[in-house]
Amino acid sequence: MATIKTNDVFSIASFDPSKFAETFRDFAEKGAQQSKDAYAKLKTAGDEAGKTLEATVQTAQAGTVEIGLKAIDALRVNAENSFSHIEALLGVKSPAEFFELQTSFIRKQAELAVEQAKSMQETTKQVAEKLAKPSKEAAEKAMASFKVA
Repeated sequence: MATIKTNDVFSIASFDPSKFAETFRDFAEKGAQQSKDAYAKLKTAGDEAGKTLEATVQTAQAGTVEIGLKAIDALRVNAENSFSHIEALLGVKSPAEFFELQTSFIRKQAELAVEQAKSMQETTKQVAEKLAKPSKEAAEKAMASFKVA
C-alpha cells in the first residue's frame, strides 16, 4: 500500500511567480528570435527570387532581340535572292533557260530555308538554355537549403 505524503498536497504553495515570469520571458524571447530568423530567411528568399526574375526578364529580352535579328537577316537574304532571280528572269531567251533558272532558284531557296531553320532552331535553343539557367540555379539552391535544414 502506497503512502501519500501530506507535503505533496501543498506543493502548489511553493509556486514562485517570479520564476514563471522569467520562464515566460525566455519563451517569448525565443519565439521573437525565431520569428526574426524566419523573417530574415523569407526576406533573403524574396530578394533572391526578385533577382532571379530580373535576370530572367533581361535574358528573355536579349534573346528576343537576337531571334528577331536572325529572322530579319533571313528575310533580307531571301528578298535579295528573289530580286536577283527576277533580274535573271528578265534576261531569259528560251523556255528551257527559264525552267533551268527557275529550278535552280527553287533548289537553292529550299537549301537556304533548311539552313535558316537550323540556325533559328540553334539560336532558339541557346536562348531557351540561357533563359532557364537563373531559374534552374535558384531551384537547385533552394533544394540544397532544404537538404541542409
